Amino acid sequence: MELLEQADTLAKLQAASVALRDTLNVDHIAYHWVDSAGDQYGCGTYSTAWQARYLEQNYLRIDPVIIGCYQRFHPVDWKRLDWSSKPARAFLAESIEYGLGNQGYSVPIRGPNGQFALFTVNHSCTDDDWFAFTEAHRSMLILIAHYLNKKALEFEPNRTPEQSQSLSPREIDAMTLLAIGYSRAQVANTLSISEHTLRVYIESARFKLGAMNTTHAVARALSRGLIVV
Repeated sequence: MELLEQADTLAKLQAASVALRDTLNVDHIAYHWVDSAGDQYGCGTYSTAWQARYLEQNYLRIDPVIIGCYQRFHPVDWKRLDWSSKPARAFLAESIEYGLGNQGYSVPIRGPNGQFALFTVNHSCTDDDWFAFTEAHRSMLILIAHYLNKKALEFEPNRTPEQSQSLSPREIDAMTLLAIGYSRAQVANTLSISEHTLRVYIESARFKLGAMNTTHAVARALSRGLIVV
């Protein structure tokens, strides 16, 4: 986190990503974003050979991680994605040949003005070991993903700061508890309000954030620093 805070160039962001991989003791981490102008940036520890191969073959078209995460607003384990097609299975087999692990966990992020980003942790291990890792580190990975995205946005040229309405204290409380993983019933009980009143707070926050649904609202509140988990 200190390296990310100090990063003021893409090279330093890359150095921070390497340090993050070593700290987490995983094979790879990767961060990729597309800004509002359609320009693409990235940092991470995948080999240059795999990056070149990926671009050469235009694997963006068939990559189940990209396709699956673009349709989601919440973190996802790669095993939950659709690898059933023959091109997808061939893609996975080839990626492993290039040094990628058989396990992955990705956090999709929506930023201002149409920005889309993806933070991924990748490793080689058994399903049980990977489940234990993601269970232990899920909250930290989500926090790092959004912090990394916030830092990366500083490098986008001619970026206009996004204006957002502030959330009320009750809306912040509701969004924070939902981000932690509470159900609506648990949130209502914790805040000592009815589920109907909670729905009013959630809808108000969603409108202020310009979100399509509750999960999208939580993701936007996190990315804008309006709530902290």
